[in-house]
Amino acid sequence: MPYFAEELAAWAQSLDPSPADLRLAEHALEDTLAVSLAARGHRMADLAAALPEAARWAAVGHVLDFDDLHLPSTAHISVVCVPAVLAAGGGPREYLAAAGVMARLGVALGWRHYTGGWHATCTSGAPAAAVGAGLALGLDAEGLARAIALALPAAGGVQRAFGTDTKSLQVGFAAEAGVRAARLAAAGAGADPSALDAWLPLVGGDRALLPADTFAPGAPAVPGGLATKIFPCCYAMQRPIGAVRALLAERAISSADVVRIVVRTPEAAVHPLIHARPDTGLQGKFSLEYAIAAALLDGHPGFASFTDEQVRRPDARRLVELVEVVTSPAGAGLLTGATTVEITTIDGSTHTATLALPPGSSELPATETEFAGKLADCGADVPDLLHLPGLLDGPDWKSAAELLRAAFPAAPHPLEHA
Repeated sequence: MPYFAEELAAWAQSLDPSPADLRLAEHALEDTLAVSLAARGHRMADLAAALPEAARWAAVGHVLDFDDLHLPSTAHISVVCVPAVLAAGGGPREYLAAAGVMARLGVALGWRHYTGGWHATCTSGAPAAAVGAGLALGLDAEGLARAIALALPAAGGVQRAFGTDTKSLQVGFAAEAGVRAARLAAAGAGADPSALDAWLPLVGGDRALLPADTFAPGAPAVPGGLATKIFPCCYAMQRPIGAVRALLAERAISSADVVRIVVRTPEAAVHPLIHARPDTGLQGKFSLEYAIAAALLDGHPGFASFTDEQVRRPDARRLVELVEVVTSPAGAGLLTGATTVEITTIDGSTHTATLALPPGSSELPATETEFAGKLADCGADVPDLLHLPGLLDGPDWKSAAELLRAAFPAAPHPLEHA
């Protein structure tokens, strides 16, 4: 049996994308570009300004937590693979190869890796970015396997970073680590391809977790597809928000009349929601309690819902304190089971909604209207860039790189002048 890195590299080198694969790549590019440009005024754009392109673009693209997700691996694929490929001059085939490697490696890392506290976007992302950048640089399968091994020393990231600047920065570090590894491999740097097989069990992974047909000819480049976020927060919050919205669609409930809220959900489905009492906008993106409050107060939680001021508003604080979370032990994934929200109002009545799939999941894809609305919301934050060709209008990969360079120019880090 070949080493795992060799198997991934051979698959990536031989990838012949199908029309469905290419549509996924186009959607991923649009989504990633949109959520990145929406963060143009975010402080992360300044913090990351001195980082190399791939790191800068990935960090800014992830800071709003609005980018797509591969649910089987619990990894944000495009925000790593798109910047890495663009920085290396690649296009849709290189992206699909990187995304496919990241999906497969993420599945091999498994749920035990994620619940162990690793940030799978980073651990699976660095080797995957090496593949995408390596293909763009012309590496053959042997070179790609070396690039994967060269990326492993930087394949790290932890969930305790969630709700802080580190979360998006470590995603940027993963993207840049892959580009750096690819360039080193192209320059002739040596590496042992068996390193991936040795590393995998160290971080809780198991190659046997991959389905038998993972590398079968004609298999989708990204098995399981990608989930599109409808709300700019952790994917584990999409379903609770959706449940509240479904309930509100059936009856009008004033937030002032709410006296009790019970959320029943599998424990696995809320694993990354580590901030029960958030105090900042970033923490609010990882709070089940705030997800319920924001949905009740705002209807459709958007960018404005996740500012420090909105998280701290008295009405939100009151609702957060009312939320009781009841978890069941079953499950191994963010969409395991279903989520039920029960809201009791001052008149003693209780209103209930249960949701198994949030809008935007791969099983319930975002409609054209929902996706267009997301792009419009993102584009509304960058009106001074609307004259540039390609913004949220089906850009090609070359123009996408030019647009990111214009939106996020390199600059010395402010701390250098402190």
